[in-house]
Amino acid sequence: MFDVPLISWYLHKHKPKFISKIELGKGIPSISFNLRHGEHVLIDRKNPKQAIPALSKFGKHIAVNGYAAVIFPEGTRSKDGRPKEFAHTGLKLLFKNAPEALLVPLTINNSWKLVRFGNFPMGVGIQLTLEVQKPMEIKDYDTNELLETLENRVISAIKI
Repeated sequence: MFDVPLISWYLHKHKPKFISKIELGKGIPSISFNLRHGEHVLIDRKNPKQAIPALSKFGKHIAVNGYAAVIFPEGTRSKDGRPKEFAHTGLKLLFKNAPEALLVPLTINNSWKLVRFGNFPMGVGIQLTLEVQKPMEIKDYDTNELLETLENRVISAIKI
């Protein structure tokens, strides 16, 4: 939830569009409205019949319009800052539908500390850092090599 404004600000020149879980489409002032009406895609992670076609369509949409797609392949934020296993299906669909895109690995440090006790009490005085790494061209890598390199880069930048 707090990652969206941070990444939106940093990538504003590239018109970032988010792949987000459907639950974020309701109940968060400004963010939910923007996710529903700003050419983003909301997916139901429990329903592949909805998610897979939506991700394919989204990949084509960002390729045609030159947008930046933002995906969180580790899914739900961990409670201790250690990343969860990456889900590769969404990434593979984006690679297939936007093969000319650049892949820019991002690591956000300390966002888990904001909500380690839930939404209340929220952590105060937490310094978030956004680690932006060297872009990768999708066409320069085998899919499995690209996924492994991406995951290693994101994880190696995490500071717990």
